[in-house]
Amino acid sequence: MALQSKLVVYAAIASMLALMGGIIWYASLDNPELEQVEIELTDVEVINVNKVENTAKLAVTFLVKNPSEKTFTVSLIGYQLYANGELLGSGQYSTADIAMPGRAIFSTGAEIPLKNTFELNKSEVSNEIYQAVIDDVVSSFRAEGTITTESAWSTIEKEFDSSI
Repeated sequence: MALQSKLVVYAAIASMLALMGGIIWYASLDNPELEQVEIELTDVEVINVNKVENTAKLAVTFLVKNPSEKTFTVSLIGYQLYANGELLGSGQYSTADIAMPGRAIFSTGAEIPLKNTFELNKSEVSNEIYQAVIDDVVSSFRAEGTITTESAWSTIEKEFDSSI
């Protein structure tokens, strides 16, 4: 292969790498605005108690706010749920299997409540905290975890910790 042919191949590879780097740089411009997402735990309520299997289903509601100028969607909220300081378990709100146009869109200033069903097993917590949850006498709930937001070009994960 002639020297001129090798230079053309090297120039093409360098151009392709520069183009890919430019795309990655352009996509990262959304990150500071996506990191402004706000999430807070707003409600935890018992929706069903199965006394045969000793389980309870809880409706966990998060209020997600967009104070930035960038529109985004939420693909995942992974969290640990606590009642009166005791860990109840892990939960997950996910729309990862839904295409971006089918998800809730958080435009500038939007505040959208996102609900998730959390299953509490009596065998995984103390009898006292299980009874307090199903009797609705828990004084405080807390959720900590990560929220994943996506724009057309970028995805970020942000940690959160919220109590009610």
